[in-house]
Amino acid sequence: MSLPFIDLQAQRTRIENDVNTAILAVVQSGRYVLGPEVGELEKQLAAWCGAKHSVSCANGTDALALPLMAWGLRPGDAVFCPSFTFVATAQVVPWLGAAPVFVDILPDTYNMDPASLDAAIARVKAEGKLKPKAVIAVDLFGQPADYPAIKAICDREGLKLIADTAQGYGCTLNSKHPTDWADIATTSFFPAKPLGCYGDGGAIITNDSRLAELIESLRVYGKVTPTDAAERNFHHDPKYLSLRVGMNSRLDTIQAAVLLEKLKIFADEIQLRQKVADRYSAGLKDHVRRVPKVIDGGQSVWAQYVIEHENRDGLQAHLSGQGIPSMVYYPVPIHMQDFAAGWAPPAGTLPVTEEASRYVLALPMHPYLSEADQDRVIEAVCAFNG
Repeated sequence: MSLPFIDLQAQRTRIENDVNTAILAVVQSGRYVLGPEVGELEKQLAAWCGAKHSVSCANGTDALALPLMAWGLRPGDAVFCPSFTFVATAQVVPWLGAAPVFVDILPDTYNMDPASLDAAIARVKAEGKLKPKAVIAVDLFGQPADYPAIKAICDREGLKLIADTAQGYGCTLNSKHPTDWADIATTSFFPAKPLGCYGDGGAIITNDSRLAELIESLRVYGKVTPTDAAERNFHHDPKYLSLRVGMNSRLDTIQAAVLLEKLKIFADEIQLRQKVADRYSAGLKDHVRRVPKVIDGGQSVWAQYVIEHENRDGLQAHLSGQGIPSMVYYPVPIHMQDFAAGWAPPAGTLPVTEEASRYVLALPMHPYLSEADQDRVIEAVCAFNG
């Protein structure tokens, strides 16, 4: 019998009655967009991170685009980001006419290498064609990037810092959340994420009150903010006035209701994921090229459990034959994809990224993976002799 790669139904069964009740309450209320559950979710998302503000939006990609819009990104600006991540991290940059500049990763955590970031900034400044503007660090596979080192570089260079925590909402470094360093953290509530809804959704978290207010405006067509209203004397209801170019990126109330129920069990699920990861690593460490390494002082939320194997494709075929699904994140780094050809870095700039793409393989991971199924995965990997 095949295992699920991520068992969303096991979680649904655990909280089914509460979720159904919450959804029905929204349906009966008639407040389907930006209803009161959205405001409550935003409060709880910020509180989880010890931050001042959270603003929800339609998806994790918009969550990345909104702060770049708020900062006035334009043609000629450079945004530094890893190439070893999902394409959304880089694709939002050219939306605004700016250029993504790709940075290499650390070989153990797969997150942004501060030394490579330093080198990329120096290269861009020496070339003189682009103006360094911002950095997007990614909490890949659920663990935090090296924010103290990255933040120090950003402070020195006067750059804004986004923590793309689409896979890592809830992760910590030395008991601190990414928002303790980053100007803004963004997340995705895509169903497969550790904190996922029943559709698309996203959010930003920040301690910057003005930025949060501006993003709240931009997510609804650049609507009038409280600050706008205080500074200008509108002679009519400003509801339909747009003071800036924005977008339509509102979170459905039903999705907020689902997420509020999931937040109640989120801390427990992180610990359950950690137990799965620990058993995997103990059983696999002597049989694969590499098991995951979490940054010192870090707590991962284990969005994925990713190993490396010398014969990755052979192992994947072997596991498939045993009814065990696996995924390759990411077989083609962003800088090697067609859409990014115009921004590809000089050859040999990202050696760790290109090497990792040949060996990584994600195994089934979710909080409800039984020990028997964990053992089945471990035994199948260890039995492969290819």
